[in-house]
Amino acid sequence: MRCVAVLVCLSVLLCALAPATHALGFRCTSQPEATCQALVGYKSPNTTTVKSIQSLFGVKHLHSLLAANNLSPTAPPTTTVQAQDTVIIPFTCRCSNGSGISYPGPVYTVQKDDGLYYIASIVFSYLLVYQDIQLVNHIENANLIKIGQLLRIPLPCSCDPVDGQRVVHYAHVVAEGSSVEEIARKFGAPEQTLLDLNGLASAKDLMADTAFDVPLKACTSKIGNGSLDASLLVPNGSYAFTANNCVQCSCDSVNNWTLQCQPSKIAALGDSKCPLMQCPGADNLTIGNTTVASCSSATCSYAGYTSQNTILTTLDTKSTCPAPPPSSGDNGNNHAAKIDMGTFSWNFLATVTSILLFVRRI
Repeated sequence: MRCVAVLVCLSVLLCALAPATHALGFRCTSQPEATCQALVGYKSPNTTTVKSIQSLFGVKHLHSLLAANNLSPTAPPTTTVQAQDTVIIPFTCRCSNGSGISYPGPVYTVQKDDGLYYIASIVFSYLLVYQDIQLVNHIENANLIKIGQLLRIPLPCSCDPVDGQRVVHYAHVVAEGSSVEEIARKFGAPEQTLLDLNGLASAKDLMADTAFDVPLKACTSKIGNGSLDASLLVPNGSYAFTANNCVQCSCDSVNNWTLQCQPSKIAALGDSKCPLMQCPGADNLTIGNTTVASCSSATCSYAGYTSQNTILTTLDTKSTCPAPPPSSGDNGNNHAAKIDMGTFSWNFLATVTSILLFVRRI
């Protein structure tokens, strides 16, 4: 009880001393009202369940949360999350006025003894600062909130490409003692890119317990620009469901950073039924499968879906025949030897002819 009272007092004090202005979310210069999928890394302050975290962040479908964390799609809602474990939260990001924040949620209900600082730093583990909550909820006095009040929580995000590439923006909470070099190594991003993205002049400006924008590389795919899921991006070590949950696409760097899609094993959304997922003219080959002939292989790849609930596919063929071995006559050394022998033969013939003519004159 004493701990709670201290936190409440600290919350009030920090709210009173904090500056009046604050940059909201991550920088996002994409077209106004642009949306995309983004991620945050939530470090659970206590032991809980996947279901509780789903509820806290308002993740609509449990399987989306499981997919972002590369957990089995059949994992139960009661799956335990240990204290201080990091859980990746997927959500929709919207860009407006040069910044990106989650939209429309999550929404948090104020509990007894809550303060804005406590909600931002403890409940949501420093993914944002209390000024963000105050700003989007139009709260004049940060110290005056009511039990039961609904607060929109603006998680930081972005939809911007990075270095000319489409990426998934991930909000990483900087740990005490961490460095830009360490973060760059962990996520495979250039240090200078991280500094530029987060508006830091130097790596020394990195602050603990703040959200840090990290661009995650995503797998390439065969999905066309005209598909309803043309914006689908799946980062390494995760998977996603698409085409009304009919298709499961996974990203693993060991597969040459190429998206691997196959029919999913979960129920389709709503009353829809999953359509055929075959490549035409390929002996009923379904997406994700490969057939091998005498000298070639053919893989049926997912290429998107349409509003008519049609799965688009493409057939990728590759030659598997080994290159013919070079003949002995094609060997460079043998070729050179042939030239030398030819030269020797002509020289020998000329010499013999000269000798015979000389003898005849005698």
